[in-house]
Amino acid sequence: MCTAAAIGSTLLLAACGPGGDAGAGAAHPTPVQIADAPAELPVPHGKGSKTPDDFNGDGHRDLVLDALVKAQSHTDDAGIGVVYGSARGLAPDARQLISPVRYAARTKGQLPAVFDAEASCDLDKDGFTDLIVSTDPPYDGQGRPPVPLQVLFGSPGGLTHAVTLTVPAAARFGNDWPDQPVCGDFDGDGAEDLVLHASGERLSYLRGPFSRKAAAPRAAGAPVPSPGEFPTGPAADVNRDGYDDLVVRAAEDTSKASVVLGGPDGPTRTGAALPEGIDIALGRFGRGAGLDAAVGAMGETALRYDLPAATRATLASPGSMLDAADFDGDGLSELVSSGSQLRVFRGRTTGLSTAGMVTVAPPAHGTTRVLAVGDFDGDGRADLAVRTYRGETKDTVAVYRGVKKGLVAADPAVTFSSSEFLAGADG
Repeated sequence: MCTAAAIGSTLLLAACGPGGDAGAGAAHPTPVQIADAPAELPVPHGKGSKTPDDFNGDGHRDLVLDALVKAQSHTDDAGIGVVYGSARGLAPDARQLISPVRYAARTKGQLPAVFDAEASCDLDKDGFTDLIVSTDPPYDGQGRPPVPLQVLFGSPGGLTHAVTLTVPAAARFGNDWPDQPVCGDFDGDGAEDLVLHASGERLSYLRGPFSRKAAAPRAAGAPVPSPGEFPTGPAADVNRDGYDDLVVRAAEDTSKASVVLGGPDGPTRTGAALPEGIDIALGRFGRGAGLDAAVGAMGETALRYDLPAATRATLASPGSMLDAADFDGDGLSELVSSGSQLRVFRGRTTGLSTAGMVTVAPPAHGTTRVLAVGDFDGDGRADLAVRTYRGETKDTVAVYRGVKKGLVAADPAVTFSSSEFLAGADG
């Protein structure tokens, strides 16, 4: 799920290319197959920026790829791939493989076998986005388990060696794993905080900024009560009061959920209740001053406009996995629904509608999932990055630029395979 990343100014992206907006002016390269691209290039060095998901601080958004394809079926996962951005969008030849062997921190002398991307934000306020990953540290089942979360801090040269996240004992509750991290400025002080699942319907709230050496929060109190067990992100300021809010689900799979509102003391107030569903996206779909929620289920999408008050509506949609982004740059979010088909519903002042819906046809056959929505080329409109799987050893990643007319370009601006990361997976 990718939700609030497409809200307001952080949800921008698009460009001209095949099928693009001819009125946008600047020319863009034709679709690029990574197999024909130059050999792997060094990560471009930046000086820091406020761009989301900008790990090297050069002002261009980057893309994280979890669960890379494998050289052979049933072999170990190679790690996490990062494709770095450029002035023209994602540059697949500028990439970094984040493998446990090279980048993970040891726990009791052991390297983890699991290394999965969970969340990203600038935890230490240095202008370089950091990546929070989950691992599988050794645990004998006695007492509190070790913290499974590690932080790879951004730098001018990209992501650096991981540091185990410090979760103070006072911020833990019970003997559950502290996991499911959600980034956000929940107390409105301008620094990114972290919310984790604690245990027994409680959340660990870690106030930022975080120290780089020990990945330790500035402060952390006792766990706060929660209406559910599963915090989800990205966070967003749904009621525009200056504090980020988040969604907490009652269960991991299909379940009801609630919006938890931030404030001076962090995410401590329960707001609107959301209906049962599989996935949730937050965006400004069009009816009120606040943000809206879309809840995906098998038969239809439930809409709750103008949170936290929430006016009810529904949208006929066959897809239960949802994302939100402003693809045409009009200030309203579109809703991406993926399942048997990949569809984009236009945001309007009267709310979402099937009128003007766009169906995206991936360039390869297989199971297609949305990877990310965000402004990869810096033109003020959101782009759509999708991935099509064809078994464990083959995939195609395609990036569609957002356009003023038609929401997203008919043809991808960039296509490549995550198999290109395997060349760096041998050590």
